[in-house]
Amino acid sequence: MNTKKSILLIIVILLIDQISKIYIKTNFQLQEEIYVFDWFRIHFIENNGAAWGTEIGGKTGKLILTLFRLCAIVGIGYWLRKSIKENAHNLLIISISLIFCGALGNIIDSVFYGVLFTDSYGQLATFNPSEATGAIFHGKVVDMLYFPIWQGTLPEWIPSVGGNYFTFFNAIFNVADSAITIGVMILLFFNKVIFPKN
Repeated sequence: MNTKKSILLIIVILLIDQISKIYIKTNFQLQEEIYVFDWFRIHFIENNGAAWGTEIGGKTGKLILTLFRLCAIVGIGYWLRKSIKENAHNLLIISISLIFCGALGNIIDSVFYGVLFTDSYGQLATFNPSEATGAIFHGKVVDMLYFPIWQGTLPEWIPSVGGNYFTFFNAIFNVADSAITIGVMILLFFNKVIFPKN
């Protein structure tokens, strides 16, 4: 895979990610949900940017996470460029490209959304930098894809969690998260193909 194809893949996924986030942010109020199917919903939440909606503490923690991500994406970009130059396996270049564009998609939210959009609490956010409530590097990541495939009470005989109400799959995520996950899964499942032993 050459540089042009890698860049095209990154741009296409990044556009899908950002268009979907901006649409949700400007057409849904926070926590608003619509059912596509029983097992798939669009559910608008925002988080401080840790993986799979994990919350981190305070503005300092958020700033540290954003700066860490910016450093990480430089490293991922270097790895991608090096892999392309060395004519690495196509699966490796695809996986790094997916991880890169996923990380970049969430970085855009974290860095810029706080200064570009108004608040989503109890109202539709608007693109209005003069009334935005956040600060640069302190934006929240928009998540909306929710797949509660099964919900119900677990049998009593299951240790520790038996009798509790349980939802599988409970994470709410976005296109960028999906790209990162697919990229990592390619690395894991095709590890022997991508990194053959001499």
